[in-house]
Amino acid sequence: MARIVLLMLFDDVDTLDFTGPLEVFSITGQRATGPVPFSVTTVAERQLPPVTTRSGLRITPYYTYANAPQADILIIPGGLGARHEQHNPVTVNFIRQQAQGAELVFSVCTGALLLGAAGLLDGLRATTHHRALDELAEAAPACTILRDVRYVDNGKILTSAGITAGIDAALYVVSRLTSQETALETARHLEYRWQPE
Repeated sequence: MARIVLLMLFDDVDTLDFTGPLEVFSITGQRATGPVPFSVTTVAERQLPPVTTRSGLRITPYYTYANAPQADILIIPGGLGARHEQHNPVTVNFIRQQAQGAELVFSVCTGALLLGAAGLLDGLRATTHHRALDELAEAAPACTILRDVRYVDNGKILTSAGITAGIDAALYVVSRLTSQETALETARHLEYRWQPE
């Protein structure tokens, strides 16, 4: 059965933070025989009005926090909106609740600030966009901040650096949960030069 990949959306989210991982998980396994390994969908606090990304793209999510399925993989993107959402108790509580049943919780860029606000980085190592490392240290003081890395895997919690690092981290997750061969095939299809770490 396909793992449910639930991508969170909110106003002022960075578009590539969620569309990069969305594309990776959506196309993985589509050219192979047999069932696809991932079923990708989106969630936001509300469906209407649509979420407006930092670049002005308007998106209507499939689910709201109230009716979302339990994620196997929860992806939390970043952007200016993440800085606002870390102070939204409804969003932070949704992340906490989903994290309890998720196999993997994965932040991209400043989405790590939301993990910090939810208390999910305590005692772990993490990274984020290079310009937000100090903010992450403030949001998650019990976390060890790593610089100059594309992503950090703590087992259940994975964080990635800024923007395009979300694609690298998504390919890494594909490799971890399926096979490196599958991840490399996905990267080739994307014509993305992925360098497994």
